[in-house]
Amino acid sequence: MVPPVRPGGGAIRPGGNDPVREQLSALRSLLVLSMLMTRQNDEAGILHLVANAVESFGHCVTERILLDGRWTEVRLPHHELSGPALNGSVLPQEGARFGLRGVPWAWAYSLSSPRGPAGFLVVGADQEPAETERFLLQVLAQQAGVALANARLHAREREQAEKLRASNLALQRTMEIHDRLTQVALAGEGQDGIAQAVYDLTGYPAAIEDRFGNLRAWAGPGRPARYPKDPPEHRDSLLRRALKTAAPVRDGERLVSVAVLGGNAMGALVLHDPDGTAVETERVAIEHATTVLAMELARLQTVAEAETRLRSNLVIELVEGTDGAQALSRAQALGYDLGRPHRVVLVEGGRSGDDVDALFRAVRRAAREKRVGSLLAARLRDVVVLADTAEAPWAKFWAVVAGELHSADCRIGVGGSRGSMEEFPHSYQEAQLALRIQRAVGGRGHVTLFDDLGVYQVLATAHNSASLERFVREWLGTLMDYDSTHGSQLVMTLSQYLDCGGNYDATARALSVHRSTLKYRLRRIREVSGHDLGVPDTQFNLQVAARAWRTVQALRGA
Repeated sequence: MVPPVRPGGGAIRPGGNDPVREQLSALRSLLVLSMLMTRQNDEAGILHLVANAVESFGHCVTERILLDGRWTEVRLPHHELSGPALNGSVLPQEGARFGLRGVPWAWAYSLSSPRGPAGFLVVGADQEPAETERFLLQVLAQQAGVALANARLHAREREQAEKLRASNLALQRTMEIHDRLTQVALAGEGQDGIAQAVYDLTGYPAAIEDRFGNLRAWAGPGRPARYPKDPPEHRDSLLRRALKTAAPVRDGERLVSVAVLGGNAMGALVLHDPDGTAVETERVAIEHATTVLAMELARLQTVAEAETRLRSNLVIELVEGTDGAQALSRAQALGYDLGRPHRVVLVEGGRSGDDVDALFRAVRRAAREKRVGSLLAARLRDVVVLADTAEAPWAKFWAVVAGELHSADCRIGVGGSRGSMEEFPHSYQEAQLALRIQRAVGGRGHVTLFDDLGVYQVLATAHNSASLERFVREWLGTLMDYDSTHGSQLVMTLSQYLDCGGNYDATARALSVHRSTLKYRLRRIREVSGHDLGVPDTQFNLQVAARAWRTVQALRGA
């Protein structure tokens, strides 16, 4: 006979003799219990109801419950298990007796269901219970299996719902990030706008650096008075690591993401996170912002290249004097004032023909640092600068160019200052002449100003070149013929000796010859030419003739 469960717990022991009434009461109690178990979302709560309900159906007690291969203790003290063991535990068999020491009768009821866990309810009694009680226990185990399956189904649904909610929140956050950064890009807010958007979206101070680590934009609190710059070795290592990872990388207290153009790092977006608390949302914001930064850098590069082409075209038109009206239009488009005095400056690479692009970059940097001018044009072997300054530190200008090229093998010719653009071609011709005179004269100088050419300037601008050549022939003809016949350098030696004021040591150093060799050459000069170098008038005419000879060489090299 199966007793029903009282509303407050405990069993209603049989007190009458009507078996049907008792079975109906037990089934009703089982139905109520099944409803209670089905409403449970907690597996432990279901097992607790099952363990307590066993005793309400008769004389049995819950000994053990096996769920997913693990024993669940629901009753103390437990009886010692007997029987075959698996992994240190006893393996029950469905619908079979189960051996427990000290328990006369024990039975294993399956808790399994199609979509639920695998398990067993093990009950025990002093004697074998009636068939109706065993039937109720079997139904209880089946209903418990269904309730456990239902609880796990609800748990999976809750888990999936939570994941979906988290995914929706992440998607919504991603859309907010995308919309804000898209607005920054469309509004043309530049690098300052990108840094501000990252700070607004993450709450972390954000910085934008160029590829060398120089600060270009900052948003948020704590901006350092002097922005720290990485050593070159550390910077290169960081950029290589970021390029390889293709994602934000941690560098001490910072998260760094690199903007890439054409496979090269062009800039970096930095999130200052000293506590290391940035999570996936912040990383998403950084990655989106880095994409926008790459687009902004590409735009700036395109604008710079277009402006460079416009400036180059303007320079060429101005120095060649091809189209004044078009040059004025270009200058107006660039916002450039052509009404100021200008000089034309020519910068030549070394004898080996340096890369003109490298030369252009070096000259552009030198012109910017020394405030020489902003209009430049690269040609096949040289760079033309339209300098908007009357005076400039030309030696320092050359030093910056040479330092950038890592070579001292470059020369600079500076034309005279001109007040109107119609006169710029004359300054250009003077710069060319200054370079030719520099090559013809030789020496250690790398910068030649047309204004400083002195007698070379007079000789080079003489209109009667035939008279100039006759003068050279009259004073140096015998030496020129001797050099041509014997392959010697008597004319060059005489010219350098006179330019050095007759100083033996200075002349020897300039010609890179021994003092005795110089004395021999000077003796041969006196013998071949018949001139006495000690006579002041003779010395003056020879020096003028030597400079005229160099000037003729420079003019013929045009």
